Amino acid sequence: MQPREDQNVAITLLEKEFLIACPEEKREELREAARLLNRTMQEIKKSGKVFGLERIAVMAALNLSHDYLDTSTRLREMEQRCQRLCESMEKVLAPPAEGNGQGRD
Repeated sequence: MQPREDQNVAITLLEKEFLIACPEEKREELREAARLLNRTMQEIKKSGKVFGLERIAVMAALNLSHDYLDTSTRLREMEQRCQRLCESMEKVLAPPAEGNGQGRD
């Protein structure tokens, strides 16, 4: 088996182009991530509160990391709620246990 060869993908962040090595099967995901990062960086730049590409990139990384952590926390909470709902439904839908005295004359 031959080793996989990564090829460079050009992405643009704040009108500056970067070449990033990326396997072919991950290129579209990289482009999508770059578009999200670029939009976030543009929003920060427009705010006028942060100057310089490096500082804008750090703020964008922090904002995106915060969003990721918030989403992960909410996902875990939803999974726990779903688990509790499933357990409740299983109890309600479970057939009655034998020998509980029901159904006898």
